[in-house]
Amino acid sequence: MAGASVKVAVRVRPFNSREMGKDSKCIIQMTGNTTTIINPKQPKETPKSFSFDYSYWSHTTPEDINYASQKQVYRDIGEEMLQHAFEGYNVCIFAYGQTGAGKSYTMMGRQEKDQQGIIPQLCEDLFSRINDTTNDNMSYSVEVSYMEIYCERVRDLLNPKNKGNLRVREHPLLGPYVEDLSKLAVTSYNDIQDLMDSGNKARTVAATNMNETSSRSHAVFNIIFTQKRHDAETDITTEKVSKISLVDLAGSERADSTGAKGTRLKEGANINKSLTTLGKVISALAEMDSGPNKNKKKKKTDFIPYRDSVLTWLLRENLGGNSRTAMVAALSPADINYDETLSTLRYADRAKQIRCNAVINEDPNNKLIRELKDEVARLRDLLYAQGLGDIIDTNPVPGGPKLTNALVGMSPSSSLSALSSRAASVSSLHERIMFAPGSEEAIERLKETEKIIAELNETWEEKLRRTEAIRMEREALLAEMGVAMREDGGTLGVFSPKKTPHLVNLNEDPLMSECLLYYIKDGTTRVGREDAERRQDIVLSGHFIKEEHCIFRSDTKAGTEVVTLEPCEGADTYVNGKKVTEPSILRSGNRIIMGKSHVFRFNHPEQARQERERTPCAETPAEPVDWAFAQRELLEKQGIDMKQEMEQRLQELEDQYRKEREEANYLLEQQRLDYESKLEALQKQMDSRYYPEANEEEEEPEDEVQWTEREFELALWAFRKWKWYQFTSLRDLLWGNAIFLKEANAISVELKKKVQFQFVLLTDTLYSPLPPDLLPPDAAKDREKRPFPRTIVAVEVQDQKNGATHYWTLEKLRQRLDLMREMYDRAAEVPSSVIEDCDNVVTGGDPFYDRFPWFRLVGRAFVYLSNLLYPVPLVHRVAIVSEKGEVKGFLRVAVQAISADEEAPDYGSGVRQSGTAKISFDDQHFEKFQSESCPVVGMSRSGTSQEELRIVEGQGQITDMGPSADEVNNNTCAATPEDLLLDSSEKSAVDGPLETALEHLKLGSIFTFRVTVLQASSISAEYADIFCQFNFIHRHDEAFSTEPLKNTGRGPPLGFYHVQNIAVEVTKSFIEYIKSQPIVFEVFGHYQQHPFPPLCKDVLSPLRPSRRHFPRVMPLSKPVPATKLSAMTRPSIGPCQCKYDLMVFFEICELEANGDYIPAVVDHRGGMPCHGTFLLHQGIQRRITVTLVHETGSHIRWKEVRELVVGRIRNTPEGDESLIDPNILSLNILSSGYIPPSQDDRQFLDSDMPRTFYQFEAAWDSSMHNSLLLNRVTPYREKIYMTLSAYIEMENCTQPAVITKDFCMVFYSRDAKLPASRSIRNLFGSGSLRASESNRVTGVYELSLCRVADAGSPGMQRRRRRVLDTSVAYVRGEENLAGWRPRSDSLILDHQWELEKLSLLQEVEKTRHYLLLREKLETTQRSGLDSLSPSSSEDSDSRSTSYVSSPISADGTPEGRALPLDAPSERQKELAVKCLRLLTHTFNREYSHSHVCVSASESKLSEMSVTLLRDPSMPALGGATLTPSSTCPSLVEGWYNATDTRTLQLSPRVESPDLEPTIEGELKKSPTCGPEDEKETQRLLVPDIQEIRVSPIVSRKGYLHFLEPHTNGWVKRYVVVRRPYVYIYNSDKDSVERAVLNLSSAQVEYSEDQQAMLKTPNTFAVCTEHRGILLQASSDKDMHDWLYAFNPLLAGSIRSKLSRRRTAQTRI
Repeated sequence: MAGASVKVAVRVRPFNSREMGKDSKCIIQMTGNTTTIINPKQPKETPKSFSFDYSYWSHTTPEDINYASQKQVYRDIGEEMLQHAFEGYNVCIFAYGQTGAGKSYTMMGRQEKDQQGIIPQLCEDLFSRINDTTNDNMSYSVEVSYMEIYCERVRDLLNPKNKGNLRVREHPLLGPYVEDLSKLAVTSYNDIQDLMDSGNKARTVAATNMNETSSRSHAVFNIIFTQKRHDAETDITTEKVSKISLVDLAGSERADSTGAKGTRLKEGANINKSLTTLGKVISALAEMDSGPNKNKKKKKTDFIPYRDSVLTWLLRENLGGNSRTAMVAALSPADINYDETLSTLRYADRAKQIRCNAVINEDPNNKLIRELKDEVARLRDLLYAQGLGDIIDTNPVPGGPKLTNALVGMSPSSSLSALSSRAASVSSLHERIMFAPGSEEAIERLKETEKIIAELNETWEEKLRRTEAIRMEREALLAEMGVAMREDGGTLGVFSPKKTPHLVNLNEDPLMSECLLYYIKDGTTRVGREDAERRQDIVLSGHFIKEEHCIFRSDTKAGTEVVTLEPCEGADTYVNGKKVTEPSILRSGNRIIMGKSHVFRFNHPEQARQERERTPCAETPAEPVDWAFAQRELLEKQGIDMKQEMEQRLQELEDQYRKEREEANYLLEQQRLDYESKLEALQKQMDSRYYPEANEEEEEPEDEVQWTEREFELALWAFRKWKWYQFTSLRDLLWGNAIFLKEANAISVELKKKVQFQFVLLTDTLYSPLPPDLLPPDAAKDREKRPFPRTIVAVEVQDQKNGATHYWTLEKLRQRLDLMREMYDRAAEVPSSVIEDCDNVVTGGDPFYDRFPWFRLVGRAFVYLSNLLYPVPLVHRVAIVSEKGEVKGFLRVAVQAISADEEAPDYGSGVRQSGTAKISFDDQHFEKFQSESCPVVGMSRSGTSQEELRIVEGQGQITDMGPSADEVNNNTCAATPEDLLLDSSEKSAVDGPLETALEHLKLGSIFTFRVTVLQASSISAEYADIFCQFNFIHRHDEAFSTEPLKNTGRGPPLGFYHVQNIAVEVTKSFIEYIKSQPIVFEVFGHYQQHPFPPLCKDVLSPLRPSRRHFPRVMPLSKPVPATKLSAMTRPSIGPCQCKYDLMVFFEICELEANGDYIPAVVDHRGGMPCHGTFLLHQGIQRRITVTLVHETGSHIRWKEVRELVVGRIRNTPEGDESLIDPNILSLNILSSGYIPPSQDDRQFLDSDMPRTFYQFEAAWDSSMHNSLLLNRVTPYREKIYMTLSAYIEMENCTQPAVITKDFCMVFYSRDAKLPASRSIRNLFGSGSLRASESNRVTGVYELSLCRVADAGSPGMQRRRRRVLDTSVAYVRGEENLAGWRPRSDSLILDHQWELEKLSLLQEVEKTRHYLLLREKLETTQRSGLDSLSPSSSEDSDSRSTSYVSSPISADGTPEGRALPLDAPSERQKELAVKCLRLLTHTFNREYSHSHVCVSASESKLSEMSVTLLRDPSMPALGGATLTPSSTCPSLVEGWYNATDTRTLQLSPRVESPDLEPTIEGELKKSPTCGPEDEKETQRLLVPDIQEIRVSPIVSRKGYLHFLEPHTNGWVKRYVVVRRPYVYIYNSDKDSVERAVLNLSSAQVEYSEDQQAMLKTPNTFAVCTEHRGILLQASSDKDMHDWLYAFNPLLAGSIRSKLSRRRTAQTRI
């Protein structure tokens, strides 16, 4: 056993909370006794493996079969070491590891069951084995000592007297030991447990980042285990003494890992010093015991540095000496502690090589005593030789005689007894010591040796008595501190003593009262401050506590202990509220207040017991004696009535408040009167300036206000228009009720109802009449005077369970929402079977569902009856249009006049004859109907009249749309159908036949006509059973219905062949009806499949129309706030002065090795214009270059760049603009100014009228943002986004213009080359990276320069009105809606488009009816060929809409005179002009809806909504002017664009009306037209720059040739048309836009004559406001395709002309 190696075990613990919070990964693996560690930074590196005696896997839970518990660790290590101790060897177990690795847990453990560590289990096992011994000849004794090494200083943890640091001494025989370290005798495990608890409480622990209870000191628990064996035969007693050292080392650590500072850092330095020394010792010992050095002689260099640290000095015997040693290395499994864990494993691996030479400690006392006696004799002889023999007789230390007697008793000596009789004076002794060399050291060694002899000769009983004395001292010390222990010595705590008088504290917080206990000891107890001259027994602090505040004297008088309080001079001391200045005897229960804040209650247990015995029936006090009682008592005794004081103070505050309020009201009233007087003065000043003749007007208003009839009509129209303006109020309703809609959807999702709610707008039109339950109660009153169709906000309820759609009013939604909340609250109580019961849905008991009809409306169609006037039979094919404006199918209907007894035609076996129905037309009733519908744009439906009239309003009109065909039609009260159908020439031609035709419609006669429903076609198969019903528009109660037919969606059309004869008594109202009004056909079908996609995991999908999936684009961000500029208040914007298209180049340049700044590479793989990803290198200086390119103009002049700011650093395209960004950085502008274009940027456009290039450059240091995203290499598949805003000052502008762009960036390492995949893709894909001109990102912007508006205009006040948007308010369950949001402004735009579609469909139906009737009349009236000859297709096209605004007389006769057909009249020219405008208007609004409205801003919504309507009753207006579509933002500023202006110039102009917009004239002006324009430019303008969202739809792309001015040469360029912009590139490989053309402000022209003149085939021109461009295509077909991409309307007109030309050639 002599040469055993150190036993080494490693143990890995589970993750702690810190490591779990960082999502750490386990890097430790154990297989058998092999431990493997993986490097997390280099996973591919080979793992490092170490072999130990034991490898304990404690990372998992105890349920794991490989889990190593505390018992297993003790069984392997503790039991073996305990066995060695019983054999007589010295034993040492020490735990090593980093902070928080589990060393203390392994050594000490916890108090819970199965959680105890090695030390408690070893001690318990030690005494259990002692108690199990049955040999009477064996006796055992156990002594323990417990010390800690803190900052290289040793502290005794068991003896409270040893407060200071103990000295470490080294004895030549005993080796290193701790002087005065208490060794306490113990007789049971409970004694050891108590001592361990006391010592652990005194240990130094502190919290670090790695461990909350980190051991900051090394703890050494020593057990001296003595075994005595008495041999009865020889009567010899032998002893074996084993020293068991159990060491818990402090944690090894790194300062950066633990976050140590100050004291913790100093502790860590000392800890690491001692552990470093321990490592050196282990390494040195391992090298000595390793193979190569084992047989060599010890060199001088083989020095073991034990004395470098107190720890290694004390453990010298255990490390390579006389000891059996075991080491437990505790490991952390986390990857974040890899370095510390690897260091611990290497530490343990070196310790495994140490060999210890342990010997059995048998009879050490006899040997030691003998050697010590020899040493004592030698020392005394030395003293005698120096003449200091008489010193031995002195007693320098207490217990000297005792030690001498012990020595005499041990080994009698005459020399020792003689020494005791010698003495000398102290002074002479010191003098002699001073002159004797080496005498001090000899005396010190003598004292040391005698002390050791005394300890060795101390009997077991004496040791037990000394241990008990130390325990009593500890308890006394605790009692002195105010902490008492129970008599059994168990639990520590504060106990009220049974005899000793004491003080307890009283606190304002009841939970803090009676937590402090101070004993009043016998004699004098002083109270004062800590800094007093004398030590105070009770130490208090505070401003009013004196250094010596008072004294408590406890004396015994007549067998009773009496406590007297003596206050010191000037000290504030109160007893029961009274200030005491003389000694006062205290009674139990007295309240004592010292200073101002220290309140105590005096308790005298003996006195209280005697009083209870004296008066056993004493009542308990009514009020508890607490802090409040003592304070109140103090105030009362001082003569202060708290209640009265509070009332008085309250009264003073009330008086002060009343006085201040009166003063404030007086000041407010004075200020109000002052402001009112100022306002009146300003108003008078304004009136006198703008209305100088206001007084005269008031005196004689009749003379001044003389309106013409036209002015009166205009005023009336404006009054009607603005009175019934409704879209702003609709937006208020959408925003205000959004929270209710969101809550209903949230509840629907949580209750698993398959119901979706979304806002919808419903307008009362002919195709979509509002049902009565959706009309407000006052609809009947409004109908008589409402000039425009009513639009309401409703809620579309999509019942996905039953495949039904319902419409609720907002009021109904609120009512149902109350019921939904009730259902949600009781959902937990109601079983799920009841909730999902279908019967409940059918009966309508569920607030989410409504009853749904079996048949659903497919759509409506209208058949006009004007052919009955002639009479000629007509077969109509009319479109079935849904309420959303979608064509659902077609219906064939025949209408003809018949005789009363005529039979039905034979349609085969399927004919259904329904007999003859009699319908009466009451003139009064119809006049009422006409009077109601006359002022209305259409007709409104009433659900309240006694006749149940079906009056349909709207005819597809919207409030801010230009007049269309039916608008004028339905608003002309006396309109007649022949006026609507025929123009002037045709009306005169058929006037005679019409008068003869009306002979069959004599008033009072019976007229019979037949309506035959023939077929329905193209109806979707989702409608199973189809039937049709029809009625007159004002007789909703009398409807005629067909039989249902099965619909499969395939095969031949559905044949109804329903014949209905209708007999009518001819009245004036009937003739008026068939002239102007249609029959309404409604087609119904049974819907058999669900129209909605199924809910996916009960998440509502956004209820928007399905669109194609286009590439994801970055959102347009708001500008980054400027840091240097003052906050800009945006002035009110007036009319737009001019607009420019800006193309902006953005470059990020990086510093190269040669000192030049080179543009960083841009990845254009997205394929979308104006997008790209900057590929940047980390840690390189950068500059941002911005170049502005635009057409040269007089209004746009850049002055200087005020500021360039970057911010909103993020890793997602969308940024939260509501948060305040702390990383905004204002860049230093290096240069700015106008520059010539580069070679690649110079285009054919710049040869005659060069474009303007303005460039500025700024330095950008990305590290200044302090953003981790910019200071690291970007991870794979991640991108960094940043927003840049440039504030540029312009001349003649009130404030800077702001250009904002979002950048997308990827950061690589500083020396990284681009990945090959990226470079190759760009090279062969969208562009080459070699050209530096491609390393930029483009942005297209629209610059609007507007005049400053009058701040006080009503329109501006309306636009400033704020509406509370409730859609952002949170509701319960909103997170389940998965991004769903209620519709808002976009819904209004979409609805306006739907209404326009309905209007256009109605126009088409009317035109089709007109053409069909004219063709029928041409074929049936060949006799009148000379007066009604067939017209050409061109005339037909022009006349097809000529009825729109024909002047109509009241009697139905035409006002215009008849003209020959070959000579077009002025009226026809006027109508042709209007037709052209209407066609252009239709194209623009269609285009604008599909491309612009998606990104229309909310600010433009109000502008679009206020576009002026003209009064339908003014035909002259309708013929000459045209308002743009309300849904086209590009046309909002002007009445129509330049395309309209130039188009109209091609045809004869009519006289401009009075309302001709002035902007039309401005558009035709030249930029430098004269001094008036210069004067105009001097006005201050407001700039507004909006980034244009690139359209994802490519109309066409390819190569075109451009004519370069001056050279007459053709330049080939690659062109991509994304309406409304044309993007021009150098080639198809070019990824950067070189120029843009705005088609919305340009005119496309095509002329065959021009081609013939220039001899350049396949050419067309594009004219902008600044230049004209000639383009040439490769072929004729290619040219027409390009024309269609540029201007579909122009391409269609060219094709129609070509087709007519071919038709004429064919005829010839």
